[in-house]
Amino acid sequence: MSTSTNPLKTEIIYPISDGAPMAESDPARDYLVYGVEALDIYFQNREDVYVSGNLFIYYKKGVPSAVVAPDVFVVFGVEKKKRLTYKLWKEDNKVPSFVLEVTSATTQENDEEEKPKKYASLGVQEYFQYDPIGDYLDPPLKGSQLVDGNYQPMAMNLLPDGTLSIYSEVLGLDLRVIGGELRFYDPQTGEKLLSHKETEQARREAEQARQQAE
Repeated sequence: MSTSTNPLKTEIIYPISDGAPMAESDPARDYLVYGVEALDIYFQNREDVYVSGNLFIYYKKGVPSAVVAPDVFVVFGVEKKKRLTYKLWKEDNKVPSFVLEVTSATTQENDEEEKPKKYASLGVQEYFQYDPIGDYLDPPLKGSQLVDGNYQPMAMNLLPDGTLSIYSEVLGLDLRVIGGELRFYDPQTGEKLLSHKETEQARREAEQARQQAE
């Protein structure tokens, strides 16, 4: 006589939110939004580039606690589409190549110790930190590149006008701090990457200038 069993299977839940606010301050939120929007616009014609931020990245199947949520990140080699969460095992194990954390004194320990360990173990090639209000980073921007499993400081350049600039090989862009504000620049054209709001404002100003010229 044979017997059959039907064990109960517990569904594993991967939350899409922890209930915490998107950012702890206005500056942190503003630069998070700018970073995601500016990079999303820059890569808008690349269907194999996914740009997001403040999104849960689950990196171990079946372990919801194995999660991290970068402020801004870019993944190459995956489909550009909307996601509620990013699960590595559903994305051919493609990890972000670029991560930016908008940091402060209250998140210092996590951003300086815990997150770098996670990002390095995952294979994130570049890890940037930006401190918009100068809580503890001096200078307020630093970049690290993964070398043999460990992060090494990236070269910082001081432009003639005093602007701090770090080149991201992953993005092919400069990250610059001008008057305390972080902006992405295309080193080939010298143009600043704009957010959606800034793009619309530039369009309006160009239209006004055109009308005045006429």
